[in-house]
Amino acid sequence: MQYQIIPVTAFQENCSIVWCEKSKSAAIIDPGGEAELLKQVITKLGVNITKILLTHGHLDHVGAAKALAEYYQVKIYGSQIEDQFLFDNLPHQCVQFGFPFTDAFLPDVWLQENDTIAVGELNFDVLHCPGHTPGHIAFVNQSKKLAFVGDVLFKNSIGRTDFPRGNYADLISSIKNKLFPLGDDITFVPGHGPISTFGAEKRSNPYLS
Repeated sequence: MQYQIIPVTAFQENCSIVWCEKSKSAAIIDPGGEAELLKQVITKLGVNITKILLTHGHLDHVGAAKALAEYYQVKIYGSQIEDQFLFDNLPHQCVQFGFPFTDAFLPDVWLQENDTIAVGELNFDVLHCPGHTPGHIAFVNQSKKLAFVGDVLFKNSIGRTDFPRGNYADLISSIKNKLFPLGDDITFVPGHGPISTFGAEKRSNPYLS
């Protein structure tokens, strides 16, 4: 498995391209914006986009999803259906955060706890990790010890819970009861900022001590 992180938009959201080395099948995780930049990177990588995966419905994670889905003729997967209100309100989010206009849309497939997503010969387990949003999910490849966790957990920080339907208790439970049991050696790609490991965050994250 290979992946490349491309920070996009003024929020420097970590859009990730992840691909199977054998088949060159690839997925875009959380394309928050800058569709043309992402197309250029994908062309240089020489991979075949087969899916778009979304961890949650905030604009800075989904802003380019519809345009890229139409361009590559692929389906959008995720998040969990409790985030539908966020997708319905995408035009309002554009105004609120000063983003280019994005039409409301819904994923082609809502994902649930214990679903599995295949990208070539790679398999990603879906974990429902509410708190930052009610329908937030994470994508985990157990064999490669890699997780894409969106805005649940960051290096030395945690996701915000002051947005509509955020819940602090749910967020902490998602981190401690869903993510950390996967193992200290799991590397995670957060929605913003540098990568880390679950073990490092257990030891040093000031919000989880």
